[in-house]
Amino acid sequence: MNGLDETDRRILLALDDDSRIPVALLAQRLSLARGTVHARLERLSTSGVLRPHSARVRPAALGRGVAASIRVELDQHQIAEAIEALRGVPEVLECFAPAGDTDLLLRVVAKSPDDLYRVAEVIRLCPGILRTSTSLFLREVIPYRVSELLKAE
Repeated sequence: MNGLDETDRRILLALDDDSRIPVALLAQRLSLARGTVHARLERLSTSGVLRPHSARVRPAALGRGVAASIRVELDQHQIAEAIEALRGVPEVLECFAPAGDTDLLLRVVAKSPDDLYRVAEVIRLCPGILRTSTSLFLREVIPYRVSELLKAE
């Protein structure tokens, strides 16, 4: 999907206020036809614009209140194997391939500092991973958000 129009943005912002609102009530609040809202939500979902519902769950609610980033240096011949192994580590929430000296940047969670050490070791022992460096997040000061982007355009 190339972009969101004003109607898509209005629907998504309204869902931020109440994600469980029935389509009919959402349509009424936005002065749109129920079919329009339903069709747009379906299109946004099938086109990959919307993240899975589980992305809304805070890791702390699952007993994983410790968060960190882990920078990974890879053996360039084993990138695919390393990424596949990292997919199998449930505490790895996200994995990015940034520009610069770091090969992969992970966002991970753990139950405690000791558990973070365990998670970091599991990651370090994945095939193709040469070195890691872990930075503990002390506090979330701006939570993940897209609402401001929806309002900006």
